[in-house]
Amino acid sequence: MKQQTKHNMGIYLQPAFLICAAVLALSGRGMSIAIERFGIYLKKEPLLLKKPLDLLDEKGLAPYRIVEKKKIENKEIIENLGTEDYIQWILEDTSESANNNVRCCLLFITYYLLPDRVPHEPEECFAGTGNQRLDTVSLTFKINQAGVEKKIPAKHLVFASTNSNYMDSDTRFSVFYLFNVNNTYTNSREKTIIFLRKNIFGKHSYYSKVEWYFLDPASGAKIYPKEEEAITASQRLLSVLLPVLEKEHWPDWNK
Repeated sequence: MKQQTKHNMGIYLQPAFLICAAVLALSGRGMSIAIERFGIYLKKEPLLLKKPLDLLDEKGLAPYRIVEKKKIENKEIIENLGTEDYIQWILEDTSESANNNVRCCLLFITYYLLPDRVPHEPEECFAGTGNQRLDTVSLTFKINQAGVEKKIPAKHLVFASTNSNYMDSDTRFSVFYLFNVNNTYTNSREKTIIFLRKNIFGKHSYYSKVEWYFLDPASGAKIYPKEEEAITASQRLLSVLLPVLEKEHWPDWNK
């Protein structure tokens, strides 16, 4: 037994092991010094919204009218979503005719206090509920705010039920989405993560996802409007919505 113990102790006295241990110790100490001296924050603190999303000013969304405020009752879905800071509203664009394909849309906005979760993307969420993705298109919306044109990257996805004939346009539907991460707009999970990781000198980080899709005014089912029509309607929606979110809800990143 003593001989075995001596043998085991000998492993820890080998030069290679001692060098590795010293490097790890120095690395750990170096990281501590970097955090102390340079203000590097590996773990972010919660960053509250200026105002909860469900207090979004309905009058400020004109010409859009709130038709329904939907709540997620399933606790498991909320847990998988990773946040309770969300709204899921059905909007009606009163500037469009009653039977127009882009008159109604479902708006789904989520906000994350602690950005330590992998951002959810509709590509996976809709595929997980029995749909197949047929197309993905990157878009850039141009929003005019106070005379300044802002370019907003987004994505347009086309889905169809796996149980349907996806060549039939009646079975397809569109989904649009974008992220706002630390006051920067992105259109993918990967880019969102990059901007989160770049902020090593900040105590806080956040991200929010804005997702929307159009509904049949009569049945309420998800639909696939003509692409140009859907993009025009989406730009109109974002022109109204994003300034309100930036001014009244998302954190003031400059402060």
